[in-house]
Amino acid sequence: MRFKTDENLSVTVAELLRQHGHDAMSIDEQQMSGFPDGNVAEVVQSEGRVLITLDLDFSNIQNYPPAEYPGIIVLRPPRQDNATVQALLLKVLPLMTDEKLAGKLWIVEDQKVRVRSSG
Repeated sequence: MRFKTDENLSVTVAELLRQHGHDAMSIDEQQMSGFPDGNVAEVVQSEGRVLITLDLDFSNIQNYPPAEYPGIIVLRPPRQDNATVQALLLKVLPLMTDEKLAGKLWIVEDQKVRVRSSG
């Protein structure tokens, strides 16, 4: 699977995804730090990558309709330190390979995953 990790996540999150056999790049690795959300959205669309972020702006389905994206995953860890974020990602990673991400918005919390689509 192809992922793009947002600038609010450590580059080690993309490395973790690569260690699990995924094609992952971070915004930092592409030297896109500081780019507006709209530009990030265009890049993930053009590259065909699922966006993984902590940014709640991407959970707004009116601004970012899931049907227009390869997938959007908004992580909602209890704390935003790197270890907690990676633990949450590892917990949900098996679901990502089993369930459809394309056209979906996943809100991933510690105890649940909410999945939304456009409309």
